[in-house]
Amino acid sequence: MKTLLIVYHSVTGGSHQMALAAAAAAKGETAVRTTILRAVDTQAIHLLEADGYLFVCPENLGTASGMMKDFFDRTYYAALDRLNGRPYAAMICAGSDGQGAARQLERIAMGWRLKAIAPALIVLTGAQTPEAILAEKQIGQADLERCRDLAGALAGGLALSIF
Repeated sequence: MKTLLIVYHSVTGGSHQMALAAAAAAKGETAVRTTILRAVDTQAIHLLEADGYLFVCPENLGTASGMMKDFFDRTYYAALDRLNGRPYAAMICAGSDGQGAARQLERIAMGWRLKAIAPALIVLTGAQTPEAILAEKQIGQADLERCRDLAGALAGGLALSIF
């Protein structure tokens, strides 16, 4: 049985909702074991035990959130040259852009020699004021469906050994 690891970080709930939607879809693939972990709880052993990855985080100040970056900092060298060729996807919850975080995750994944199965999925919340940025997020059903679709494709590809 293949394993999909979903690693996420969320402060205002948007990324958490995206990760939960993704996990629900991936768990529908019975030939794949899906594990969802907060970035702060994820260790290199979790990466080494998985066959594919979904990274979900907010964009903060034009990059991946600090806690997601902490996860990569803590696990990068322990996993280096041990994940080569494994598939991954990324989801970003952003106020207006998301491209900076997407590029950052792509560079990290390239260093691990992971294989992207799709471009980063970016959900835009439109939060532009300090109050809106710090407020709890509610991700719309259409965007949650996009998250489910991406995770379902990743899990399905793992199950069929396409990736």
